Amino acid sequence: MLAGETNRTLHAGSVDAAPAMAARPPHFAARAKRVIYLFMHGGPSHVDLFDPKPDLSQYAGQPLPTSFGQVMTRRKVASNPLLPPVRPFRPRGESGIEISDFLPQLSSCADELCVLRGCHGDSVNHPQSVYQMNTGTVLMGKPSLGSWVSYGLGTENRNLPAFVVMPDPGGGVKGGPPAWGNGFLPATYQGTTVRPGESPILHLHPPEGLTGQRQRRILDFASERNREHLAARGFDSELSARIDAYELAFRMQSAAPELVDLSGETQDTLDLYGIGETATNEFGTRCLLARRMIERGVRFVQLYSGDTVGWDAHKDVAQNHGRYCRATDRPVAGLLKDLRRRGLLDETLVIWGGEFGRMPMSEQGKGRDHNPWGYSVWMAGGGVKGGMTYGSTDAVGLRAAENKVHVHDLHATILHLLGLDHEALTYFHNGRDERLTDVAGRVVTEVLA
Repeated sequence: MLAGETNRTLHAGSVDAAPAMAARPPHFAARAKRVIYLFMHGGPSHVDLFDPKPDLSQYAGQPLPTSFGQVMTRRKVASNPLLPPVRPFRPRGESGIEISDFLPQLSSCADELCVLRGCHGDSVNHPQSVYQMNTGTVLMGKPSLGSWVSYGLGTENRNLPAFVVMPDPGGGVKGGPPAWGNGFLPATYQGTTVRPGESPILHLHPPEGLTGQRQRRILDFASERNREHLAARGFDSELSARIDAYELAFRMQSAAPELVDLSGETQDTLDLYGIGETATNEFGTRCLLARRMIERGVRFVQLYSGDTVGWDAHKDVAQNHGRYCRATDRPVAGLLKDLRRRGLLDETLVIWGGEFGRMPMSEQGKGRDHNPWGYSVWMAGGGVKGGMTYGSTDAVGLRAAENKVHVHDLHATILHLLGLDHEALTYFHNGRDERLTDVAGRVVTEVLA
C-alpha cells in the first residue's frame, strides 16, 4: 500500500474510479519524476556492446574451459568455440567507460551512463524473460513495471495517459502485450499503445460536423448509462477503465494532436535524432515523441526496438547488431543530449536493455545464443551516477560474478529513484499483498547519485 493509505484497494473498489489516475505523492523524495525505457527486444549482446572481455579474444576458437562448469543453453552451444567480440572496444569520455565501436554516437554520452554489467535473470527463453524484465516474473499475467509506476504515482497530465508504449513497427514482442499489461491491477493502469507512422493515435479527430458541445452531450449520456450499468453489477475493473477511457479519449482530442505534431521542432533537433534519414528516421521519431510526452506529464514511456526477432543474433552478430545499432545509436544519443540541454535529464530516468544478453560461445559460426546468466543494462539521468560501471561478469561474460544485479534488484532501484519503496508498493490480490519484486530485491544504492 502507499504511504498514508490504510487500504490501497479502496481505489479499485470504488464505483467512481476517476480519481485512480490522479497524481499521488511518492513514499519519499524522488530523484526522478518520469521514466523512458528503451527496450531492445531479442537480447543485445553485452560482450559485443558494453562488457569488454579480452579473454574472449585471447581464447577465441577454443572451447569453454571445463572450470566454468555446466552451462544451461537452449541449443547445445556449450561445447562450441568461444567467439571474440565482433567490434573493438575503446575507452570513452572522461570516465573511460569502454564501449564498442557498434555505438559511436552513444559513446559520446559515456559520461552520462551508469552501466550495470552484472545483471542476471532466470529464463533462457524470450517470452519468459520479456515478462520478467517487464513484470518481475517469468509468468504471464502480472502487472508491468509501467503499470506499477502509474498505480503508485498517477499522472501529471489528466489529458494524456500515464503509461505509454511504442512498439516496433516491424512486429510484436515475443510474449505480446501482457509485457505492458496491468495484470491484477485495475485495468486503467495498463499501458496505452501509440502506433508508429503518421497516425500514432487513431481517431483523434471527431467526425466532420460533430461539434464539441454535441460530442460532450453524447459522452455525458453514455457515461451516465454506463455508470448505472456498473453500479448495478458491482465494481468491474475493465468496465470502469473503459468508461474512463472514453473521457480520456475526449480530452486527448485537444492535447494529443499537438503532442504528435513535430512541425514546431527545429531542424537541429530533428537532425539530433536522425529524423529524415533512412536508417534512423523511424526510431528517432519515436525517441523524439518520448521526449515530448515526458515534457507534457506522461509518467512512463516505453519504446521497443526490434521486431518479433529483433536483436536475437543467432546466426550473425555483426549483421544483426550492425542493423539495429545503426537504427538506434544516433536516436538514443540524441535523446540523452536533448534531455540534458533542456534540463530534463536530471529528473528523467532513461533505461536501456533487453530481456537478456548473449553467450560467449559461438552459434552457427558467427552468432550467439541467449544468455540470462550475465548481461548489461544501462541507466542515465534520474538520480544515478553517470560515467560509471557497476558489477561484472566472469572472464568470458558467461555469468554475473561481482556486485550482481538481479531483475528484482533492478526494479527495486528504479522504484526507489521514483520515490517508491518496492516493499511498500503493494496491491491486495487473492489474499496476499502482491508487489513488483515479490519477496526479493534490494536497492542498488552504490549507483545512486
